[in-house]
Amino acid sequence: MSLKIGVLMGGDSEERVVSLSTGNEVLKALKKLGYHAEKILIKDDYKKFLGKFLEKDLVFNALHGGKGEDGKIQQWMDNNNLKYTGSGATSSALCMDKARSKDFAKVLGVRTPKWQLLSSLNEKIKLQFPFVVKPNNQGSTFGLTVVNNKKELPLAIKTAFQYGEDVIAEEYIKGREVTVPILGESVYPILEIVPSHDLYDFECKYTPGMTKYFCPANLDDGITNLIKENTQLLFNEFGCNVYARIDYLIDKNGTPYFLEINTLPGMTSTSLLPKSLASVGISFESLISKIVNLSI
Repeated sequence: MSLKIGVLMGGDSEERVVSLSTGNEVLKALKKLGYHAEKILIKDDYKKFLGKFLEKDLVFNALHGGKGEDGKIQQWMDNNNLKYTGSGATSSALCMDKARSKDFAKVLGVRTPKWQLLSSLNEKIKLQFPFVVKPNNQGSTFGLTVVNNKKELPLAIKTAFQYGEDVIAEEYIKGREVTVPILGESVYPILEIVPSHDLYDFECKYTPGMTKYFCPANLDDGITNLIKENTQLLFNEFGCNVYARIDYLIDKNGTPYFLEINTLPGMTSTSLLPKSLASVGISFESLISKIVNLSI
């Protein structure tokens, strides 16, 4: 008998539009694969859908950001004995918190750009210009600014604080941006991102043709191996489950710096994880099938 799968999408975070896109792509793939798949479209009212959740053999979590990615919904699903895709409550909360993730990575011996956590608008930043200012718990580059001088700082801080209570200032490393998917026990090809803007911003992420992608990235074997080893280490030690995508910057000396772990990476037509797997012949439907089989 075919599995009954609910595709959880929407949510009330700034990434709602991305979630709807991911959710609809996943829903199509699940139906093609022969599963009984149904959309569960929520705002911030997920608890009232408990009856619908309980009817399903599995919840495919296609939310991005907010409660869908910070461990809150995962904890609620655990409390109600619901099976779902992706990482559990504890690791989701850790990965969503950029400062805590960087702390943990540093303890593990993985390089990460210098940073400072800010909890008020007028806190003095000790980093040298240029640096990046961004919300501590946010995705899709919402509220992110590269600050080149003192004049640009007030607006950058104000913008970032619109998206949360904590803001992170992070050393700006000019270099190559790469991302690495991990699915089950396997690390997949490293993908290099070359946006048409200075920054891989929301427009470059979600507008076809705005960014060039190279997969596998043209890197020395030593750098490739180090990034893949770090990816496996971080995924395991952070307690992640099923799949994730880990972002890095590589400086001009070839040193990779860990930026963040995405426990619910995008599954849209322009998304990075499907691109990497496609480079080794894994179709989108096969990817979704693997996620389901690893989660059940």
